[in-house]
Amino acid sequence: MHDTTGRGKAVTWRGRALRALAVATALAVLPVAGVVGSPAQPAYAAEYPSWQDVQNAVANVNNAQALANQVQAQINALSAEVTRTQQVAQQAGEAYAKAQEEYDNQVVETQKLQGQADAAKAEADKAKGVADRLIAELAKPGGGNLTTNLIARPGKASDLLKKWGTMSKLTESSKSIFDRASQLQGTAQSLTDQANTAQKELDRRKVVAQDAFTAAQTAAAAAETALDAETEHKAQLEAQLVVLKERRAATQADYQKGLAAQWGAGAAGEVSPSGWARPAAGPITSSYGQRYHPIYHYWRLHTGTDIGAGCGAPIYATHGGTVTYSGWNGDLGNFIQIDHGDGTSSGYGHIVNGGLLVRIGQQVGPGQQIAKVGTTGGSTGCHLHFMIRINGNLTDPVPFMRTKGISLG
Repeated sequence: MHDTTGRGKAVTWRGRALRALAVATALAVLPVAGVVGSPAQPAYAAEYPSWQDVQNAVANVNNAQALANQVQAQINALSAEVTRTQQVAQQAGEAYAKAQEEYDNQVVETQKLQGQADAAKAEADKAKGVADRLIAELAKPGGGNLTTNLIARPGKASDLLKKWGTMSKLTESSKSIFDRASQLQGTAQSLTDQANTAQKELDRRKVVAQDAFTAAQTAAAAAETALDAETEHKAQLEAQLVVLKERRAATQADYQKGLAAQWGAGAAGEVSPSGWARPAAGPITSSYGQRYHPIYHYWRLHTGTDIGAGCGAPIYATHGGTVTYSGWNGDLGNFIQIDHGDGTSSGYGHIVNGGLLVRIGQQVGPGQQIAKVGTTGGSTGCHLHFMIRINGNLTDPVPFMRTKGISLG
């Protein structure tokens, strides 16, 4: 009777495990439709045999071995799913990085076009003022009739002709200036409209890419969590298998629980009275602004301030907030972005592989260690690429942080 009960429990669990395995296998082989979209849900068994089940099945080693084999198959399927979701996350990260770079470049271009439009408008307004004065002069009594003025004021004929000649030249000049200014204004306005339209499209693409990356990150994190759980349970199953093979009673020491990796808290960075912290210790090695890129060898916007620090050195959250990005981001390599909830956000680039210590959605405090310095992405050596955005637009981190009581470098 005891034997039958044990077999019944083992068979029941095997049925659940087989169904779970079928789901996991089906999900693992789903084709990747594209970067953007809902990630496949992680699959893993919800129930596993207890130590009581092991005791009940102690006389049947084959059942325990079959269960262990099934769990191993689930682990393999989940490993494949982890790889797939991480590849999707990397593709989405590249798309996000490209969209972000185009957005930042478009901001610069839009500002340039707006400056051209403003200059053209100023010139047009100046030309219009000249034309208005000319019209007022011609509107005076007799101002537009040369014959009447010559008869009425013969002694002043030379002066009048001189004045009229000057006015004629002024008219021609005014028309030329007005036409040119109007043309410049129209051209600049047209370019500004085009830039605004393009920027709206880039904003849309940025949101799409961000959503895709977040979805992929969520899928990868969920798959990794499931893999941790499966791996942990396999260790327990193997311990249970030893008990079954030795035909002895289980003890608490037989339970082998795997240790999940913990995000390192690290030491706090220097925090100012305003609640802002220095993101890393080290000198400024490259400033914000246009520069000749040391790798790609052309001029482009350097989107942040580089702080020289050794590989593996701690990186701290510059202010409290919510992690909105943690993963690969093109040229920025491993990258973290924190939304500070007041219209500002901070970014941290080139983080070492394995050095992302926070995840999307996590709340962090000022001075909390969030990462480790590295040289991933478009980098020539270990350093922190530190960025600040105000309402989504880049700004120079050095003067901004100075207003918060923090000196970089």
